[in-house]
Amino acid sequence: MIKAVKGTRDILPPSSAVWNHVERIARDVFRAFNYREIRTPILEETALFARGVGEETDIVSKEMYTFEDRDGSSLTLRPEATASVMRAWIEHRLDQIPGLQKLYYIGPMFRRERPQKGRYRQFFQIGAEAIGSESPMVDAEVIQMVVEILNRAGLSGFKLLINSVGHPPCRAAFAAELRGRLKEVAPRMCGDCQRRAETNPLRVLDCKVPDDQPIIDALPSILDHLCDDCRAHFETVKQQLTARGIAYEVRPRLVRGLDYYTRTTFEIVHGALGAQNSVLGGGRYDGLAESLGSRVPGPGIGFSIGEDRLVMTVEEEHPGEFTDHLDVYLAPMGAAATTHCVELATELRARGASVELGLEAKLKRALELANKLQARYALIVGDNEIAAGEYTLKDMASGEQTTLTRAALVDKWK
Repeated sequence: MIKAVKGTRDILPPSSAVWNHVERIARDVFRAFNYREIRTPILEETALFARGVGEETDIVSKEMYTFEDRDGSSLTLRPEATASVMRAWIEHRLDQIPGLQKLYYIGPMFRRERPQKGRYRQFFQIGAEAIGSESPMVDAEVIQMVVEILNRAGLSGFKLLINSVGHPPCRAAFAAELRGRLKEVAPRMCGDCQRRAETNPLRVLDCKVPDDQPIIDALPSILDHLCDDCRAHFETVKQQLTARGIAYEVRPRLVRGLDYYTRTTFEIVHGALGAQNSVLGGGRYDGLAESLGSRVPGPGIGFSIGEDRLVMTVEEEHPGEFTDHLDVYLAPMGAAATTHCVELATELRARGASVELGLEAKLKRALELANKLQARYALIVGDNEIAAGEYTLKDMASGEQTTLTRAALVDKWK
């Protein structure tokens, strides 16, 4: 038997209803904040992620699905979407459109990670990018939008973590001090940290190996090395979050796993997800456009929600709450009733009702099927009902039966 590839999965009902719920909520919130959808290709040139995400990141060095095309070019299944959105922003000259470019996306990403709770090799992200402003006000509004999505989706008990990683000039002094300290302690750390200590010392702060955490906690803090502008930027972000009633915790070790981040970085974590408890992450990337070849600065900030992990947590907190339920089970008793029910089903569906047209001509069996399908109502239609022009609608939860005309039946779904 052929099965789904390791690290991928089928999303089946009723779980798919929760996915639809989460995505519907996200689209509603994006619309409220004036974000518009962008859809980028799943395949991109490998250089886009090597230059944008960073060659020393785990994503590029270990996790990407990369292959050589027939013409010899190197292609990669997108491991994240920010670089793709920025590539589209540059390619289509979106900088020529007045105002802040506020874009969102929903779709699959691909990384060859070790499968674990809530993490897959084909996974889904809901994300957004606001491109064209360095203002800390934009940072705060993006975080506000994220919190709104999670609240409306039904997630509770999550925590917002924030930090500033500065910008390249003020970060250089921090990186130099960090590299010096790492020469002393890196030999006691994991192999990845030993390599990163030489190539990109900030990546050490993103290490998740439990035994390395006490060493990392004793390393210098980026917050002690921020320049005046970066410090003022971060203070404004914090003030704006407080003004919006959003609780947060400053985490000086929060650098995120991508090289393009500058200044504000943030994560939202949830205890139900275990050790790998991040629901989403994001941050500012003011130099990404230039690193991808843009002649026009494209300062921006964005985030991506791990949809798989969010859906799993919402399902655990609200079991069965967001499942799609059948409105009406139509049970025709005979050939004439079947023809009549086809017309009736068409009319009810046009009004927005979900309708199952039964094929079972025995009353007891029809009601059993209606119950198993968790229909809200069952409507038994036979020759007598057609002749009288009235139907008996049974509430499957309470057992209450109501007699009503065809017009009254249809009017229940306006």
